[in-house]
Amino acid sequence: MRRREVITLIGGAAAAWPLMARAQEKERVRRIGVLLPAVADDTEFQARLAAFHQGLALLGWTIGRNVRIDTRWATANAAEIRRHAAELAALAPNVILVHGASAVGALLQATRTVPIVFPVAADPVGAGHVDSLARPGGNATGFMSAEYSVSGKWLELLKQIAPGVTRVAVLRDAATPAGIGQFGVIQAVAPSLRVEVIPVNMRDVGEIERAVAAFARSPNGGLIATSGGGVATSHRDLIITLATRHKLPAVYFERSFVAAGGLISYGPDYIDQYRRAAGYVDRILKGEKPADLPVQAPTKYETVLNLKTAKALGLDVPQSVLARADEVIE
Repeated sequence: MRRREVITLIGGAAAAWPLMARAQEKERVRRIGVLLPAVADDTEFQARLAAFHQGLALLGWTIGRNVRIDTRWATANAAEIRRHAAELAALAPNVILVHGASAVGALLQATRTVPIVFPVAADPVGAGHVDSLARPGGNATGFMSAEYSVSGKWLELLKQIAPGVTRVAVLRDAATPAGIGQFGVIQAVAPSLRVEVIPVNMRDVGEIERAVAAFARSPNGGLIATSGGGVATSHRDLIITLATRHKLPAVYFERSFVAAGGLISYGPDYIDQYRRAAGYVDRILKGEKPADLPVQAPTKYETVLNLKTAKALGLDVPQSVLARADEVIE
């Protein structure tokens, strides 16, 4: 081969190297961890995860081509959540998606370096997960489950659907800032609606059963399950069973309770928040830092009503409540 041909060949290869490097960088497989405090056959969480996958796909991420997703179904058991959090952190993925304040806390105990995005978390500032909503400051950011003002709307909704209610048991996790804050808002609204509110702490199954049974011995009672701490979600079936057994009209903070037989819920559209979380994951994969991405409040809320449960309670659902319902389960 002549010298000129060799120089031309080398020059052409050198020019191609940056293009090849960029192509390899573009197609480099990123790794996303997902930590969910649920079982794998939970239809609500399956729908949320599907929305997250859809959001990623719309942003150009394809599983098996440029992204790999490791999903851990940790159940609602605290020990299992901690175990899966530690295992995911040890894998050092590019980013981890995690649902709920308790799971976020477990993950932050496992890593302060791997970026974390939460599609749902109650009071991340009060829980110490971020420095502030505007400037999270650490390795976690995401979306709030609700602003405290929403808690007052739960009591208003309960009075609308069951006007005869004068006493309300408020299930809360007193060990979390969100549990205390949500009860405080409900307590502040109660006098204007002429309702007495009684806090029920959710430390364990026995305490919940005893407190609700004692509360239900007096008439005109209702129930509100608050979202703080995620404890209500872990005791979802028990709470719905107790409300049914004692014939207590109940308001919940998310759709899954109503789908499982609860009366009515008002809260953020979690499907929407999982789609929005995909946007934050995309930005982190492209080089942005969680510390610089503000924690966002929900933009879409939904009211879900179970008419079958309303009929079983003997409630004549007002037209105003039917009109506001985004979904009616019959």
